[in-house]
Amino acid sequence: MGGFEGHLYPGLSLFFYGLYHARLVSRALICSQPAQYPPRPPWSKGRWAKLRQVHYVGLLKILSTFVLVAQELHNISGPFVLIRKTYHARDFLYCKQWQHLTIYMTFVLSGCVDAVSQNLLPRRSAALEQAAQALGLALILPLMLSHLQGSEGVDLQSHLLFIQALFPLVLVAVAELWAPDAWQLWVMKAFLYMLTGSWLIQIGFMLYRPISSHKWMDDDKNNIMFVTTFFCWHVVILAFLMAWIHGVSFLWYRYMC
Repeated sequence: MGGFEGHLYPGLSLFFYGLYHARLVSRALICSQPAQYPPRPPWSKGRWAKLRQVHYVGLLKILSTFVLVAQELHNISGPFVLIRKTYHARDFLYCKQWQHLTIYMTFVLSGCVDAVSQNLLPRRSAALEQAAQALGLALILPLMLSHLQGSEGVDLQSHLLFIQALFPLVLVAVAELWAPDAWQLWVMKAFLYMLTGSWLIQIGFMLYRPISSHKWMDDDKNNIMFVTTFFCWHVVILAFLMAWIHGVSFLWYRYMC
């Protein structure tokens, strides 16, 4: 997640994944469905029967992760190694890059589970997908906490706010394992996915490509205060977006269910 592209692409992935869940939540609430997962097509026989059962969202997760990994490796100059031996000392290299790749591994894990779990019963498949999400998010949280090493000023404040959005997302994902049909958790999960994604994009613009063309100053308290203000604006705007999605879905599904 280094550089502008390293914040933009993961942020877009999280944001659109949140939009996907927001649509599922609205559909489940309006149509009075027991779960937010869409109905699966009937099993069919033939050469391509197994391929039709693969969940396209899982495939998108895997493909997007490959793009993120390629972008991360492209920005590394020199040999990408874990440890450099200098005389009798051993130094770890590219610590943040290895953290990024570990985060991307959780995306692949979740995508693989989504892709292959469609052959199970619907409730078991949903439980397996939720468990993979919870495990991946639980791994990302400590990595992001250690990712703050050496950060200061606007960089530190913006990533602290990102962790503030990530922590309740982890709690929601874990709680969903025991309450898979609680619509309040569905709404919070969709909202927090969009919040983490939009804020990650905002971090990329603030740190690397500010819209005003003026660099954010770490020693300016006003800049740090406005970082928090911008985060609150994201929360309010996304709340309105969730309401708009539900309103449009109500008009669409009221004649479809």
